[in-house]
Amino acid sequence: MTQTSQKRPIVAIITMFFIFAMISFVTNMAAPFGNIWGFRYAWAGMAGNLMNFTAYLFMGIPAGNMLIRYGYKKTALIALAVGAIGLGIQLLSSVVGDNIIVIGGENPTTLNLFIYLLGALVCGVCVCMLNTVVNPMLNLLGGGGNKGNQLIQTGGALNSLSGTLTPMFVGVLVGTLTKETTMASVAPLVVTGIVIFVLAFIIISFVKIEEPQANLSNVKYEHSPLAFRHCLLGVIAIFFYVGVEIGIPGELNAWISREPFEGAAAVAGSLAALYWLLMLVGRFLSSIISGKVSTRLQLLVASSVAIIFILIAILLPESITFKSPEIKALNIYSGEVPMKTLFIFLCGICTSVMWGGIFNLATEGLGKYTAKASGLFMTMVVGGGIMPFIQDWIGRTVGYVSSYWLVFAMLVYIFYYALIGSKNVNKDIPVNIEEEMKEELV
Repeated sequence: MTQTSQKRPIVAIITMFFIFAMISFVTNMAAPFGNIWGFRYAWAGMAGNLMNFTAYLFMGIPAGNMLIRYGYKKTALIALAVGAIGLGIQLLSSVVGDNIIVIGGENPTTLNLFIYLLGALVCGVCVCMLNTVVNPMLNLLGGGGNKGNQLIQTGGALNSLSGTLTPMFVGVLVGTLTKETTMASVAPLVVTGIVIFVLAFIIISFVKIEEPQANLSNVKYEHSPLAFRHCLLGVIAIFFYVGVEIGIPGELNAWISREPFEGAAAVAGSLAALYWLLMLVGRFLSSIISGKVSTRLQLLVASSVAIIFILIAILLPESITFKSPEIKALNIYSGEVPMKTLFIFLCGICTSVMWGGIFNLATEGLGKYTAKASGLFMTMVVGGGIMPFIQDWIGRTVGYVSSYWLVFAMLVYIFYYALIGSKNVNKDIPVNIEEEMKEELV
């Protein structure tokens, strides 16, 4: 009996780690795919990313309710099926609707763009459900606290590895970005994603996962998770954090694609990939130290260092450059790159611990409210669509470097949350199911 109970959590943990990687694979397609559409329609550069994250706005709370009603495994399976459909719709945009004009004018908008955006929205529904499953489950399987954060950071390391490879693969497939570049160029990557989702669905169908919280459908919820101040402020912090995480490499990708290299998507993709690679390094290191170093301290250090990096990147003269390496096999060409970009992608090592840190701190002590809180968190992930969209607008109108002032402001709030807002001041609210049952008996 003991051996079986020891094996089940390991299987569940490994399954959640795999799902973590799938989330990043799908999410990180949006920015480089957006560059393809951005060359045809200036406003569409971050439109796919916006659609991807808009799904969180209306799917976050239903996804949390799905956890309560169907459990973690069934919710994950539904999400994987939706993801395969979403990628299939995006693939359809490479072969259908290029000659059908939906909006006329000097630069008519064709149907295939809207097919792609629909696919991005469906994929957003998928990753929202997957995120709702993986974060609370890893936190609960780790027993909360530093150990729960340790599991989230380990899963995040795999998430970052997937995020590192996705923009790099897109850059290699596209090469030099021009107005003639279409979604057909990245079709192999989309097909690969569909195959992975189908295989993941089959594998997880046969994996036995012990639910960390059972019988939640019969539990009474007298309060909202937002009744806890640290959860409410954490929900806001997540909104800003995802805007930071996506906006930093997304705007870097757009900047290098258009200005210094005049459409060298492979170079831009590689620079953005360095950001995700550093996130991988940061999460790997955090997974090692999280059992000993508090989540709050990690978040304080990470946010303060990121603030310094962004300030240097904004204020450093653009005339200071370094030469990028030339790797012809990957369609990466040598050229002078502003030194600012170095400090921008160095932020990856800082943002690496923020998601797990904020989620861990904001759900600490919530007990039976954890699943509902996870749904609220997923709703606020819409910040990853709204804030980068605003940042991209600032970049196109004022300047790409100036757009990072928005990132600076969001990082300041995250620092405040780590310092003050993360403290649980509502410990008087009952959160344990066992305590609730005892009170009813009395």
